[in-house]
Amino acid sequence: MTSTTARWLEQAVKLEPGETTAALAAAAYHFCLLSGYFVLRPIRDTMGIAGGVEQIPWLFLGTFLAMLAAVPVFGLLTARFRRSVFLPTVYVFFIANILAFAWAFARMPEQAVLARTFFIWVSVFNLFIVSVFWSFMVDLFSREQSRRIFGFLAAGGTAGALIGPLLTGLLAERVGQVALMLLSAALLTLALLAIRYLLGWSQRSAASRLVAGLPADRDRASRPIGGNPFAGIRLVFSTPYLAGIALFILLLTSVSTFLYIEQLKIVETAFATRDARTAFFGKLDALVQALTITIQLFITSRLAARYGVQALLVSVPVLMVCGFLALGLAPTLWVLVVVLVIRRALEYSITRPAREMLFTTVDTETKYKAKNFIDTVVYRGGDWVSSMVHKLLELVGLGLSGIAFFGAVIAGVWAGVAFALGRAHERIREPQ
Repeated sequence: MTSTTARWLEQAVKLEPGETTAALAAAAYHFCLLSGYFVLRPIRDTMGIAGGVEQIPWLFLGTFLAMLAAVPVFGLLTARFRRSVFLPTVYVFFIANILAFAWAFARMPEQAVLARTFFIWVSVFNLFIVSVFWSFMVDLFSREQSRRIFGFLAAGGTAGALIGPLLTGLLAERVGQVALMLLSAALLTLALLAIRYLLGWSQRSAASRLVAGLPADRDRASRPIGGNPFAGIRLVFSTPYLAGIALFILLLTSVSTFLYIEQLKIVETAFATRDARTAFFGKLDALVQALTITIQLFITSRLAARYGVQALLVSVPVLMVCGFLALGLAPTLWVLVVVLVIRRALEYSITRPAREMLFTTVDTETKYKAKNFIDTVVYRGGDWVSSMVHKLLELVGLGLSGIAFFGAVIAGVWAGVAFALGRAHERIREPQ
């Protein structure tokens, strides 16, 4: 990178001396991570349709149960192994999984059980790898740094989330799903190189702070977190602040799941083949991510620096109240698409960075164990509960309009929880 480019980046993102290379490496890490996932996401959505949209609640239940089984294993890893070991191990494990699925689909492309297993696996995979990324970031950067840098890091991920579905949309009908899985595995392998650099930067940064007489823990990356593998669950249910974050996530998933199921119902009838559906989902994802990266680059960091985390947390739920009301009054395909695109774009660009900032004020064990439990089990549990509520609403005769008005009420409660959570965050001092 030229000095001119570096200075422009430092001014645009408000980076301070010594942060530029770490911010770029973290953004590249996020880019590879999400491009790899978003190559798989359209395939996952296609597999969800393969068994019939009416089966989605059971797929969400399977995902939730898989999360319950996986969280203690992750807790054991974080308790017994140092950060520099368990971070790469998580990604190596998932890369191996992708290669195994590629082999299986090459041999049994139309196997229904395999399709459902893949849907559940990707739904587990995406939350774990993204949760681990943000756990690392909130451990790597301070509360003050997060307000300046997290918007840029999110933009790096969104660039990957834009490239991933574009590749899928362009290549799905040409090279097929197996080749796309191999591409995803290659992108995740590149993310491992960024992890290695950031671990080294963390140690060098801590050493510099110690030389300058500032508080720092130089050996944190080489020391296990320790504690009980189930500590994350206990922390969430015993800490009001963490319980508030969990409730925030449950309400977020309710809004998301209602829109997601309606989307799948439409695509099921509009496209006849798996590859055509995969290509459509890829193009829709690309549209969402193009809007997201624009907001992240030019709006998110400035909003966070000027108005704080509370404003970011509340803004999207309020807009979703308006979106659901509009959908209730005009329950058409295009209104649904507009609300869906806006919801997803704002979640990635505004809500995700804001909710990650909430964890900059907690200790290391909470950042990895409690955060992972919230990001995985609570999130997927919310998906399952919301899908069952959606099914119940359909059984009592509510159509798209009625479900949308119900969604507006949920979004209103979500806004209230976001407001209270933002105030609580501002009152907590960052741990040293």
